[in-house]
Amino acid sequence: MRYVSFERDGRVRPGAIDGDDVVAIASETLLDYVALPTARRIRAHTQERFPLAGVRLVAPVRPRKNVFCVGRNYLEHARESARADGRELKLPGVPTFFSKAPTAIADPGATLVLQAKISQEYDWEAELAIVIGARVKDVAPAQALDAIFGYTCLNDVTARDLQRAHGQWFKGKSLDGSCPIGPWIVSPDEIGNVQALEIALTLNGTVKQRGNTADMIFDVRRIIAELSRGMTLEPGDVIATGTPEGVGFAQTPPEFFKDGDVVEVAIEHIGTLRNTIRIV
Repeated sequence: MRYVSFERDGRVRPGAIDGDDVVAIASETLLDYVALPTARRIRAHTQERFPLAGVRLVAPVRPRKNVFCVGRNYLEHARESARADGRELKLPGVPTFFSKAPTAIADPGATLVLQAKISQEYDWEAELAIVIGARVKDVAPAQALDAIFGYTCLNDVTARDLQRAHGQWFKGKSLDGSCPIGPWIVSPDEIGNVQALEIALTLNGTVKQRGNTADMIFDVRRIIAELSRGMTLEPGDVIATGTPEGVGFAQTPPEFFKDGDVVEVAIEHIGTLRNTIRIV
């Protein structure tokens, strides 16, 4: 099943895709729907249908918390980052977590308006994102996948110069428009093996990143288990799982977004998240 948040006649509603239609869900938001007990979710599906082509998709879920993220979670990306920074590669024993403010979330298909006076180095990062579907704490890796509602695409847009200036990642990764997600959330039964998904990013039709979730240093089970240690995860929480090699700052010479760029994140069995860049 693919779940969406869609706008029609000025109203944003949650829905589920059925063929070429969207079936409306009787919840205020998709976040509210995700929080329902599993047995009650199907009863929330209505008989209201709209052509998918006739609605506008927005960010499928907007969590109440920051978006959780994992840094340098693909080996080749960790290598390229170390090389670009002129440091020795040292792999961590546990995932490196940081977060993006919920105000950074942007819609699929949206133009991301980025301010040149704030940063001159807006970069891309294609990521698989997890949407949590149950309230869990101290979950064991063996049970971690049971806590997942679904998966979506995410672009962890990053202001690299701010990242360097502040000495940590939060500010450079939390600017408005720096976290587009979507276009929908795909349920785990349609994904199959989450550790065998092709992931790619194209910029104006040119492939910049290509990898596979098999290359993660810490897999999805381990990420959820580590993040939930001593900390409650709730329905609707979003976790970005890291990016493959090919980010802009690690290129020779470095490459960053330009005004008018079209960027696409594509993940196998999920779909394509497309956005246009506007530098003002």
